[in-house]
Amino acid sequence: MKEYPTDRIRNVALASHQGTGKTSLVEAMVFDSGGSTRLGRVEEGNTVSDWDPDEMNHHISINTSLAPVEWNGYKINLIDTPGYADFVGEVKEGIRVADSVLLPVSAVDGLQVGTEMAWQFADERSLSKLVFINKMERENANFDKALSELRERFGIRVVPVQIPIGREHDFAGLVDVLNRKAYAFSDGSATEGPVPDDLKDAVEEARQQLVEAVCETDDDLMAKYLDDTDISDSEMIAALHAAACRGEIIPVLVGSATHNVGIPQLLDAIVAYMPSPAERQAEGNGEAAVLIFKTIADPYVGKLNYFRVYGGSVRADSHLYNVNRGHDEHLGPILVVKGKTQENVPQIVTGDIGAVAKLHDTGTGDTLTSKANPVTLDPIQFPQPAFSAAVIAKSKADLDKLGQALHRIVEEDPTLHVQRDPETGETILSGVGESHLQITVERIKRKFGVDVELGDPKVPYRETITSSAKAEGRHKKQTGGRGQFGDVWVEFEPNSEGNFEFVNKIVGGAVPRQYIPAVEKGIHEAMQKGPLAGYPVINIRATLYDGKYHDVDSSEMAFKIAGSLAFKEGIMKCTPVLLEPFMSVEVIVPESYMGDVIGDLNSKRARVLGMEPIGAGRTRIAAHAPLAEMTHYATALRSITQGRGAFTMTLLDYEQVPPHEAQKIIDANRKSEPVHA
Repeated sequence: MKEYPTDRIRNVALASHQGTGKTSLVEAMVFDSGGSTRLGRVEEGNTVSDWDPDEMNHHISINTSLAPVEWNGYKINLIDTPGYADFVGEVKEGIRVADSVLLPVSAVDGLQVGTEMAWQFADERSLSKLVFINKMERENANFDKALSELRERFGIRVVPVQIPIGREHDFAGLVDVLNRKAYAFSDGSATEGPVPDDLKDAVEEARQQLVEAVCETDDDLMAKYLDDTDISDSEMIAALHAAACRGEIIPVLVGSATHNVGIPQLLDAIVAYMPSPAERQAEGNGEAAVLIFKTIADPYVGKLNYFRVYGGSVRADSHLYNVNRGHDEHLGPILVVKGKTQENVPQIVTGDIGAVAKLHDTGTGDTLTSKANPVTLDPIQFPQPAFSAAVIAKSKADLDKLGQALHRIVEEDPTLHVQRDPETGETILSGVGESHLQITVERIKRKFGVDVELGDPKVPYRETITSSAKAEGRHKKQTGGRGQFGDVWVEFEPNSEGNFEFVNKIVGGAVPRQYIPAVEKGIHEAMQKGPLAGYPVINIRATLYDGKYHDVDSSEMAFKIAGSLAFKEGIMKCTPVLLEPFMSVEVIVPESYMGDVIGDLNSKRARVLGMEPIGAGRTRIAAHAPLAEMTHYATALRSITQGRGAFTMTLLDYEQVPPHEAQKIIDANRKSEPVHA
């Protein structure tokens, strides 16, 4: 692929709801531009951008992939992002390095939540937008309905520049309302002709709407419009380009990706209406400024880092400074990536996108720059994990390899977090959702040969006491030589003021001073495993008030054991109960889902504290809920709100488990546990 100047580059992220045809659209654009010799299909697993084995297996996009195409003297870097909500981190990566966003919308399903989310991400970065109403050949396809939903949600700046010829099985092509030309498609080839008679009125109405929208963004054209002076098509195109670059107009196009209808016109529109990198506000400087936006970890060939150049150019066999990690990086061969294929190139210029392999210590979000004149580019804002699971190794061999595999997979996917729970000994993997983690586990097995499964993380229950009691701990052992002797009396009672308090009330030397710390240590260590289900005991006061000792046989160890024995006897007299962690939960949802969300929280033993409108039709719900009931809440909330809800959760306190629930936990805890990582 030849090198293109910055003003002839277009960086376009395809982002919208799952199933709207993003990958098929990329496939059609690659094919029509001469970048491939056949039109692949998602169902057959042979598309350019869905090349990963996991994608072919699940028939969905999982990774952000690149597919540069050459079109009439321009290079268009197509950035295909997943539509499934669990892979929103990949969408963030793609949109971060794009200058515009192409949002396919299904003519059958209309505006969907994933498209709204992608629109929001584009607005956060002030990116230009282009809408393609896809799947016009499908049963129940309705261009007008989809357009109406878009305009209702995003306003009258959403303006059609094309209208369809027919629909469903009769879908035959489209009309460009600006130049009043019709394009009839057959076997992917277009024939230009006049506007069909039955569409002339609709075309004139749409053209008038487009002219008015464009003129409202340009004072000179508005003056001509008010004076009834003719406005040329070239003037309209230039003004439409400027307005689209500023986000004042969102052009809407129409077609069918799988039937290859409207694709050349879409490529023309990307070139004509979307900004080049030169038209976007510069982030870098005159020297090299490079953002690493994606990392692929391969156990055999190492890492492959995708990057965009924001300043200067990046040459093969050169050096750049990693400003985030404070070290120099040597760049070997520079690559242009198209799906799974790679092509060596001498350099990547400002505004273009490339890749480099085997960097020493550079990851997603890092800036590579000039050490003499460094600049730091804004990192990618990834979502926080919402779903966690315990990673369970199938065998000892898998357990030995798991740590390295998890390290590599987190390098590849920054939305994954790994931590070891010091209390339960589990390795906890956290991600965006349940499917995200399931596919991650499949990837760990395929890439690194580590066979693992996921389980619910253990809930860190606690035990405590609800009444007071006194108990003796007596340790006496005679084995022929020096024996062991320690005898203590301890009163145990609930302590609402703290976790554990030890009180010494020994008088008259009943227990020598040097042994008292050992008694406290023995009690404290025994508290780590409570009598009901083996969970740590909290909120307890232990008062040592009497005891006995032996001049020869007493020792620190003997009194430590005596302290633990006193605890084990006394704790059962104090009416022990099981405690569970309660979480402070904040849920933000559209108002229309508020009742369903509250009902679901109530079913989870939650206490809803209140609701508060926060604008834009959304409500904040505050609640306290037991952690045990919230393990799969991310999945439940997504289902209830069709992906429009979000929540945060932090530990609040511990509360007593209801008796019927407590018995279930006690019984379950007595069963054997699998080996956890």
